[in-house]
This record gives sequence, structure tokens and C-alpha cells, in this order.
Amino acid sequence: MPAAPVTARPASSANLPHLWSILGVMVLGYILSTASVQSWLMSPALATGFVSPPTYESLCGWLGANRLPDGDQQNVTWTAASMVVLSFMAASWLMGVGAAYSLRRDTMVARWTWVCGLCWCALGAWEPVRIVVALTGVPLLGAMIESMPPLWTAMCLAAGMTAWGQMAASSSQKKLELAAVPSRALWMLVTVYCVIFITMNWRLWFNLFIPHGDSAMYEEHLWNVLHGKGFRSYLDQGLFFGEHIQFVHLGLIPLYVLWPSHLLLEACASIALALGAFPVAWMTHRHTQSGRVAICAAAAYLLYVPLQALDIEIDLKTFRPEAFGIPLLLLTLDQLDRGRLWGLLLGLVACLTVKEDYAIVIGPLGLWILASSWKQPQVLGTSTSRWRWAILGGGLMVFSVVYLWLATRMLIPWFRPGEEIHFARYFSRMGDSPEAIVKTILFRPDIVARELITPQTVLYALLMLLPVGGIALRSPGRLCVGLPLFGVLCLNELARDPRHHFHAPLVAIVFWAVATGLGKYAGQTEQTEKRLHRAAHWLWTCSLATGLFTSLSPFGLPFWDSGSTWHWAKLYGPTDRGTEFAKIAPLIPIAARVASTDFVHPRFTHHARSYDYSQYVRKVSGYELRVPDDTDFIVIDTTHRYSTRKTPSDIPEFRETPQDWELLTDPSGSAFIVLKRKRPTNP
Repeated sequence: MPAAPVTARPASSANLPHLWSILGVMVLGYILSTASVQSWLMSPALATGFVSPPTYESLCGWLGANRLPDGDQQNVTWTAASMVVLSFMAASWLMGVGAAYSLRRDTMVARWTWVCGLCWCALGAWEPVRIVVALTGVPLLGAMIESMPPLWTAMCLAAGMTAWGQMAASSSQKKLELAAVPSRALWMLVTVYCVIFITMNWRLWFNLFIPHGDSAMYEEHLWNVLHGKGFRSYLDQGLFFGEHIQFVHLGLIPLYVLWPSHLLLEACASIALALGAFPVAWMTHRHTQSGRVAICAAAAYLLYVPLQALDIEIDLKTFRPEAFGIPLLLLTLDQLDRGRLWGLLLGLVACLTVKEDYAIVIGPLGLWILASSWKQPQVLGTSTSRWRWAILGGGLMVFSVVYLWLATRMLIPWFRPGEEIHFARYFSRMGDSPEAIVKTILFRPDIVARELITPQTVLYALLMLLPVGGIALRSPGRLCVGLPLFGVLCLNELARDPRHHFHAPLVAIVFWAVATGLGKYAGQTEQTEKRLHRAAHWLWTCSLATGLFTSLSPFGLPFWDSGSTWHWAKLYGPTDRGTEFAKIAPLIPIAARVASTDFVHPRFTHHARSYDYSQYVRKVSGYELRVPDDTDFIVIDTTHRYSTRKTPSDIPEFRETPQDWELLTDPSGSAFIVLKRKRPTNP
């Protein structure tokens, strides 16, 4: 009797996970995830990594949480826990049913369900990992794992999104062709970024939420230069070179002459940051020969939260000259990859106009060029003599050291005689002067290690690398160019958060390494092509997923969280602050010398003098907490959330010397208090 014919399994169904495997993974994922989510809900410190404290309190009330007597924990009742469990169970079984159906009808959904189950298990693995770490008794590891839930969740979410994107691409049965960078798509990404961030920045300006210090003061520099007052801000006396060797923003003067407004600076900074996507795409395409991958890298760059922080910092400082340094350094590195020596040199000179910090990158870059010229000259993208590149690399190393010494020990002190450079105090635990700090770094490794090996510095590194999916680590040589600067930032007591501006040069270094890292996935076979596109999907989904919990843009939860400080309605929606300021603006003539609190201060930078009214002692006030002697008007913002003076009696000048000051505004319910000196001051 002839054997029955064997029916071949369709190729599309090959290597599919079994139905029971899918259901088993989903059930395991639901059990683990429920434990992790309950741990996060029971700890305010963990839960507020996802949502704001007010939203967390509302969530606990909805779940029926009871606060324990010590007040620092949440005890989620069994009813609330059951709701969480049932929600996970329902989702699990729905996905399981989808998997059962897909085993017969849709292989793409089956594979994606399997991957989602694995991602769910990975999400739930946080709780057993936390338990194991707790048993080790190592405080550093415990603190690290406690800070990880948002990033842990983001990585699991990115993995699921990557799997879906890859499977959707595979199901289309279209060959992933290699092509040029699609300029239309690139311009679209850049335009969307510019529209979003320029709108946000301008709304902050109209609502009087932009501080003068370290933001609007740069517009005052341009105004004062054009009006013969010198390259200065009246935050303090002396030229700005006494703070930093930083003058790239003076290049905006030709545009500023046509439109003398802080809004121009905001728009230019956002546009400059967005245009950095072009060199990122060019470098990525050069290494991968894929236009689609280049677009993914550009999208990841624009979604990268450390980049967005250069546009709007966590403290709402919206303009920094460092924003121009990122595209300049990216263009410089692109010139290096193309093997254009003179383009590289011109780019490095341009970078030095941004800030003296860029010399900390130039030295290691010279070392990388020197090493590459000897061991791998092909990575320099040119047939130029390796000796020429070697000499250039060594020269850059020497130049960076000499320039840093000249900038910090000669130039800056020359413009601010008798005073130590101001940023030395950011390293107070290392010493009270640059020489003492360097001595500590060289001869006290115990102190350095204690400052570097902390949960905060590890989290800093993760926040720089996880949004690019760790792909930059595939090019360790290039990534290490930023290592000395990263070490300096970790020693800086103010810079250990990539939602500020200190890390600006590192953004360019990370994406330089990302471009090469993606290139290591490239190849001529269909398998390597799929690996490359999987890595590209992973790259941009990681940037998107990490931004979900940390971005201040519409791509982040804080933007939509009604309890968050950065909720859109609080910062960008209609407010009365601009309307109220319009009422008092005519009271202060343009020729007046005005002392004002920080967030209304930017409105007076075009006046004869614009002084800072704060709790900081200034040289213009004789290092005393008082207004300068030539002040004509005092303007106090009473409605900003940092304001401590709400009534005229809260103002020392009006309270202690009422005979010298006249109150020009209604003392009841006024958003701004305006005081005018009764007797004129000498010019």
C-alpha cells in the first residue's frame, strides 16, 4: 500500500512558535509584569519616574491605595492589585487568542505576538532582578536598579516596536533596496522638528517663562554690541569673555539687525539643531549605502532627548550658543570621514567659537586620527599620506592642551582680573582652582573613583547611550573621543543630567559613532541587509521610547501629564502674564535703568541698563543684596512659580526707604509691581 503523501508546510509558516509556547510566554509575562508594576505603584520614588506626583496621587486614589503611617510608601489594596492583574490577564488572553488565530491565518501576527510575549517577560524581569540585587547587599547596584524602571520599560517597548516594523516590512515582500538619502523625507523631518520647537520656544517667550540668566542674556549681548555697550550682559560688569570664550552667537548679528528680537535667536537655534540631521544622514549613508537607514538615523537624532535639551532645557532655558556647536561638530566629523583635511581644520576652528569645552574633544579626536592613520588609514576616507594625518593628529593633541591652558589661565582671567574662573566652583569637591582640580585628578584616584562610580553617573551614561539602542558602542574608538569630556561632566556637580546643556559636544560624538556602528551591520547578502534594517528600526524606536518618559516635547508624557510642571497648558497655552505685562510696559521708558526679576528681565534688555533683581550678589551692586545706585525702576514679577515677593511690602527697597520709591501699580492683585525712584539718578 503506497504511503500517504506528505503535505509540505508553507514557507510562510516555517519556524513559527507553537501555540502553546506563545500562550505560555504570555502567561509568564503577565505574572512577572504584574509583580513589577505593583512594585512601581507601591513606591512613590519609582512611580514618579513615569508620571508626576499629582498624577500619581490621583492614580493611587483611583486604585484604592492606602498610605502607610510613615508616609513614604503606598500600600495598594488587594482590590487595586486585582484590577492591575485582571487588566494584564485580559490583554494576555486577547493576544493569545490573536496568536491562535494567526497560526492558521497570519504568520506575521503570530511572530509578533511571540516577540511581544518575550518583551513582556523582559519587562517583568525587573522585579526578580531587583530581588537578587537586594540580596547582594551592594548599595550601588540597588540604587542603579531603582532608577531604571522608565528606561527598562522604554527598551522593552522599543523591542516590540522594532519587531512589528521588521515583520511589517517582511510581509510587504518588497526588496529593501539600497538608495540615496531621500531628501524630501529628510527635509520633512527637519521641518516638523523646527515647527514644534520654534512654536514651543516662542510660546514660552510670549508667556514670560524664559529666564534671562543663561538664556535671554545672549540676546542682550547682540543688542549691547550693536549699541556700543560692549560684548556684555548687565548681569555683571565686564565683558562676557570673563565667563567663557564663547562668541559664535555674534554671527547672528546680520540677521539681528533686520529683526532685533529674542525670537530670532530661538528660531535660529532650533533650525541649527534640526539641520544637524543632514550630516548624520550623510555619514550613515556613507557607511551603510542605505537611504532608508540614513533616514532612521536622522529621525533618531531629532528624537534624541539630549539633543532636544539644547533647545528647551529642563529648567526652560531655551537659547544656548552651544546649540550651534552640535551641527558644526557634526559637519566637521563629516569632513573628517570624507578625508577633507582643510574642511576638518576649518570646522574645528568654528567649533572653538562655541565654547572652550570643545578643546576637550579636539585632543582625543587628534589621538583617534593619529591611531587611525597608523593602524587603519582607510577609515579616514582618503589616500592622503598617513604621515600627514599622523602629524595633524599629534598637533591637535598638543593644541588642545595649550588652548585649554590659555583659555582658562590667561584669557578668561584677563577679562575678569582678580577672580577665579567661575566654573571652578562646580568641582568644589576636587579643589578650589583648576590647578588643584587637575592635581586631584592625577594623584587622588580614590577621590575621582568615588565621584565617578555612582548611580547618577551610570544613569547619565545610560541616558546618553540607550536612546540610540547602544549602537554607538559598536564603534568604541569613535565613542571614546567623548570619554574625557564625559568624565569631566561626571565630576561637575551641576552637569550630571543630559536634560541640561553641558553635554552638547557628546551628542555629535554619539551620532558619529552611531553612523559607523550601523555600518558594521551592512553587507551584500539578504541576511545582512535584514540585520541592518533591524538595527535601524531599533535605533529610532529607542529614541522614541526613551523620550516617552523624558522628553518635554509632544513626544513625551510630561507634555500631556496635567500634574506635570511641563504640561502644555501650563507653559504653552493662553496665560494672563503677557496681557498683564502689556499694561505696565508703557510705564517704563526705553531710556530707563531697570532692575527686574528673572522672568520679566528679558523684556528690558533693550533699555539703557537691565539689572538682575535676585538673591545673587553682583559686582554692579557692590556685592550687596541691593539694586545698583543708578536704578530708575524696579519691576517685580509676582505670578511666576519661583516668585517670593507678592506685595510691595515684600520689597526691601520699598519697605526700608519708602521716601525714595513711588509705587506705580495697583498693590492688590497686580501680576507685576513697578516702583519708580522719586529722585533722578546721575547718568
